[in-house]
Amino acid sequence: MLFQRRRRFDGRESWRGWNLPAGSRGGGYPLWSLLALAGIGGILMTAAILARPAPGSAAAPAQDEGSLKGRLLVATTEMTDPRFTQTVIFMIHHDATGAMGLVINRPIGRISIAALLEQLGVGGSGVGGELRVHYGGPVEPMQGFVLHTTDYTTPATYVVGSGIALTTDADILRAIGAGSGPPRRSLFALGYAGWAPGQLEGEMKRGHWVDVQADEKIVFDEQADKKWERAMARRVINL
Repeated sequence: MLFQRRRRFDGRESWRGWNLPAGSRGGGYPLWSLLALAGIGGILMTAAILARPAPGSAAAPAQDEGSLKGRLLVATTEMTDPRFTQTVIFMIHHDATGAMGLVINRPIGRISIAALLEQLGVGGSGVGGELRVHYGGPVEPMQGFVLHTTDYTTPATYVVGSGIALTTDADILRAIGAGSGPPRRSLFALGYAGWAPGQLEGEMKRGHWVDVQADEKIVFDEQADKKWERAMARRVINL
């Protein structure tokens, strides 16, 4: 898949988007202070490295039976971890090797797109507008990810499902900054949520999460504070 895994210093695998440098600034807000607003500490990366995935197909691989990929993972009232209280997570990967997703309902600030491109070292001239920055999860909080509608695809795009894709290349930031689309809708997140093999399944058995159908209306809704209630309303109650 185009969002490649790599080994972390502790031997576990992580997911690669692009890295932002420590102390990056945009729109008057230091990124480290935006991260602090989300309740996560520490800066894991100090170099601005744009991750370039290997060329390949933008099509999503076949869905594994029972996979939550392309669905919404919704924290229940049983979830007491403050990092995930009342979160809604769009699931990007889920199989026997583990799971990965992005929190979509915790905006933490805004950043100039031109400034972000400058920090990535690719130049931001001629680009306007701002991005709403979301807390994507507690793992590698300086990794940037863009969820977007599937009207935009490049070799760096991974089509997840439910009409939603993920892109790693900074060109998508330019496309968003142009303001004319595609993509029609997008969401920029820092960090991600990740689970080891079997970990998510155990949390779901303990009642910490439920999964519901995803679509672009809820994923890209500007009213982030309403997403949890809307997602919970989609639950199927088994009596």
